[in-house]
Amino acid sequence: MAQHNAFYAQSGGVTAVINASACGVIEACRRHPDRIGKIYAGHNGIIGALTEDLIDVSQESDDTIAALRHTPGGAFGSCRYKLKDIESHRAQYERLIEVFKAHDIRYFFYNGGGDSADTCLKVSQLSEKLGYPLTAIHVPKTVDNDLPITDNSPGFGSVAKYIATSTLEASLDIASMCATSTKVFVLEVMGRHAGWIAAAGALAGNGEGEPPHLVIFPEVPFDRARVMTRVEEAVRKYGYCVIVVSEGARYEDGTFLADSGNTDAFGHRQLGGVAPTLAGMVKQDLGYKYHWAVADYLQRAARHLASKTDVDQAYAVGEKAVELALEGKNAMMPAIKRVSDAPYAWRIEAAPLAEVANREKFMPREYIREDGFGITEACRQYLSPLIQGEDFPPFENGLPKVAHLKRAKAERKLPEFKL
Repeated sequence: MAQHNAFYAQSGGVTAVINASACGVIEACRRHPDRIGKIYAGHNGIIGALTEDLIDVSQESDDTIAALRHTPGGAFGSCRYKLKDIESHRAQYERLIEVFKAHDIRYFFYNGGGDSADTCLKVSQLSEKLGYPLTAIHVPKTVDNDLPITDNSPGFGSVAKYIATSTLEASLDIASMCATSTKVFVLEVMGRHAGWIAAAGALAGNGEGEPPHLVIFPEVPFDRARVMTRVEEAVRKYGYCVIVVSEGARYEDGTFLADSGNTDAFGHRQLGGVAPTLAGMVKQDLGYKYHWAVADYLQRAARHLASKTDVDQAYAVGEKAVELALEGKNAMMPAIKRVSDAPYAWRIEAAPLAEVANREKFMPREYIREDGFGITEACRQYLSPLIQGEDFPPFENGLPKVAHLKRAKAERKLPEFKL
């Protein structure tokens, strides 16, 4: 079969292991020089394709690409830029096809979450309408763990490990000081609509009185009176209270506790910090001394504490994406299928993008404790395997070693395009 080029891009919020997926894609492509010639990466995601700002990955050494496996962030640059519907933004989609034609790109690998799955599907559909033979494969990634079909999303396991560890360690700090100092500690974690990351914080403890004493999910309407009652009970019984709260915590009417009134590039509400909001309620209602922390980028950048399971799965979906493309599969996503819990086993299967795009997977009610403030044993059984194993990066002078790419640019062949 003829040799053609491939395009890879990263989209949305990055993770500790998205570059492991990039490594999987690139190394798999390099194993098939008879089918895949050059590999281009979009500089800053899909924007790189639209503006013909392409990184020539062939300029990177095998060692540099291998080092992506233990490098956090998005090595080629990511973006929050959603391509809207084809009807009203057809020019953008046609521009993508023009760029792909100009550089003989027939394989499109898009590494991201739900919005990226939607874009990948639309690009596939338009290329078919325009008669351009393009194979589009979505490579799953999101710390939110809200992609459907796949058992879990690459990126989530490492965030879960970091949050569970941080909750455990901070709880020991609070417990040691609570007699004369801080009584309440609030840890804010990511998760706009789904409480998977907040649930992971609950892995820090299991027995009676073990923190966190409250987990606040987006899926459970926030009731201030109930929450304050539980905080007071914990302080009275154990001397302190640890709370893990999702950034997406909301009231019965759907209003976020920390709605800033703004929206991001994807049209999502910008959240202004639920931890200080909740801590302020504790101070106002109960008068307890508190501390709060926002895990923010730290939770998704902590490659030094990544889950080995997560790293292995992130690499595997990247590798499988190339295999699917070479098999002629189109508009698909490599999904993780759990084979068993104990011992934990998994495999990669193909999922149609039409069943992935624009769908979110929320915490099932059977994973949330009946009182709404913790996780069930079924949830613990689901989460625990995802944080297993250590995959420490190499260290040099006390710091993790990371990949340093040349990011050599491909020659432009088309007129400038305005976004």
